[in-house]
Amino acid sequence: MREIAKGGERADVAVIIITYNEEANIAQCLESVCGWSRQVFLVDSFSKDRTLEIAKRFDCEVVQNAFTGHPQQLNWALDHLPLQTEWILFLDADEWAPQELRNEISAVVGRNPPENGFSIRWRFIWMGQWVRRGYYEKWLIRLMRRGVARWEQREVNQHLIVEGTTGHLQSDFVHDNHKGLADWTQKHIRYARLEAEQLFRHSKEDEDISARFWGTQAERTRWIRLRIYNRLPPLIRPALYFFYRVVIRMGFLDGWQAMLYHFLHAFWCPLLIDLFYLEMKQQKQVDHNAKEQASKTAVAR
Repeated sequence: MREIAKGGERADVAVIIITYNEEANIAQCLESVCGWSRQVFLVDSFSKDRTLEIAKRFDCEVVQNAFTGHPQQLNWALDHLPLQTEWILFLDADEWAPQELRNEISAVVGRNPPENGFSIRWRFIWMGQWVRRGYYEKWLIRLMRRGVARWEQREVNQHLIVEGTTGHLQSDFVHDNHKGLADWTQKHIRYARLEAEQLFRHSKEDEDISARFWGTQAERTRWIRLRIYNRLPPLIRPALYFFYRVVIRMGFLDGWQAMLYHFLHAFWCPLLIDLFYLEMKQQKQVDHNAKEQASKTAVAR
């Protein structure tokens, strides 16, 4: 159950929320931060549903900008919003900040910490259930000092790149999407294609964060993906990852809702990525053979 932010002395924090057609989620997000933070910005990509109508009920500022990509929109917000606070908190429209997290952030920013950013644990809710085993703890840097961070230019699973030291908060923020299964699957089909394209054209220039096993969680995850997962046979690695999440990390203990999520997120999505990737490789070979054939025909003439 979400807690509504109440009045009082406001935290020296600006909250940035990116939206497009989020009428199912935006109220729970805004309820959790409006009245707590000094500024709340909703950066909308010209929604066609009731997102803006709902946002008018809250103490927030709506700014619209054409969407060209998630990291581009986030960095545009950093560059163009009239930010007045030293600290910035990023939330997706289907996420919200519980009271414990708000209290902790208020205390942290109030003491002027030496860190320039903080990782926060991401609590994922699926069909009303917390997917804990097999997925939690996942840490994401979402709180940053203004002027010292940019979003990684990666279309999927991008991270906030912070200059200087970072720390960890003890409280969670919550992801609880109310759009339903159809929207989730359509979105992840798009993500799978983007991931496959990233894998197909992969070069060091595509990565803005270091791949280090003994680094941050993001750096370790990137290292595992580049040095281990991507080197496993396509179509086999989704099954191995699903086994890891469900058996080794004991995801099966969280009930059928969690099992359904692990099947979709840990097997179906990676399988789609591999299928799209193999399709791209096949098409490249077909194009290569066609060029060779055309070259041979030209020489024969």
